[in-house]
Amino acid sequence: MRSLRIALLSLTLIPCLGCQMGYYMHSAYHQSKLLNSRKSIDRALKSSDLNDEQKRKLRIVQEVKTFAEGTLGLKSSSNYTTYVQLDSPYVTYVVQAAHAYELKPYLWNFPLIGDVPYKGYFSKSMADQEAATFDKEQYDTYVRGVTAYSTLGWFQDSVLSSMLRYDEYELAEVIIHETVHTTLYVSSAAEFNERMATFMGQEGMKLFYQARGTGAPALQKVDDEAHDQKLFSDFISREIPELKKWYETNKGKITRESKTARIQEMQARFAKEVRPKLKTNNYKEFEKRELNNAQLLAIQTYEYRLDDFQKLYDHFHHDFKQTLEWLKALKKDPKPDQTLKTFVSSLPTPATAVGE
Repeated sequence: MRSLRIALLSLTLIPCLGCQMGYYMHSAYHQSKLLNSRKSIDRALKSSDLNDEQKRKLRIVQEVKTFAEGTLGLKSSSNYTTYVQLDSPYVTYVVQAAHAYELKPYLWNFPLIGDVPYKGYFSKSMADQEAATFDKEQYDTYVRGVTAYSTLGWFQDSVLSSMLRYDEYELAEVIIHETVHTTLYVSSAAEFNERMATFMGQEGMKLFYQARGTGAPALQKVDDEAHDQKLFSDFISREIPELKKWYETNKGKITRESKTARIQEMQARFAKEVRPKLKTNNYKEFEKRELNNAQLLAIQTYEYRLDDFQKLYDHFHHDFKQTLEWLKALKKDPKPDQTLKTFVSSLPTPATAVGE
């Protein structure tokens, strides 16, 4: 699905005594390798190694970066001023795990960023080895390739060759999404951070194309994708709580077969209720995937309850900077999701707001 293709997991590469030394050495080596492979975008644009389309996308990155930091008020940095050519389609591989009969993620802990429901490796074999350490009878696992990631300001983030596979709208959204992470990251609130960056990344991208004046067809595509994301977010925000209740109600009685059947029921509802309304192909494979709890929680990380962010954005009359400033106040909040929900729940309904 689109959000899982473009929403980029923020991985920590910070040294700590509590981390496994082998994992730290692995991460440090590959991060150093990336840093040593950088070339300025200006230099990359002069290179004969890139084709015209790749160069066009690098110029779009430059435009988006200027817009994000200037017009949107996101943090200025040296990020995305350099380019790295990778020798593989993915820069990292992410492992996620969840309890097999409960929608509960396994959490890894890192310094400064706290608990996160994923762990990243620069090697697929090492990611697969990590996933294999989990008892298959007790946990579901999910390993997937990632085309980019944020170091949250600890290192300079480059444009990677893997990112140039996106269409230009996705690429613009990625840059804004990751710059939101660099601007604001709440410790031990991975899902809040990812949903915030997903929502703000999309809204920022829409503002970029509106300001760019690229014409009605381009803006229509952006609007169609936003339409589909809202449909899917609303759907998964209804289904996830119901699935959690099902696990709780049937605790101790669930088999692999009954679990699969229950998930397939959800997919069937998607096919009947959501798919006919979609305007793009971004979510259409949802009903065909063999889903487990780790995959569902990965989807939840980026898609669940985006309506709370929409209500906040509406409250500030779609002013990106004001919305961002309100969110910044949550930086040290131990429960930012609940604080946001409480705030938007207290707002008057549109009918009340106009005196009806």
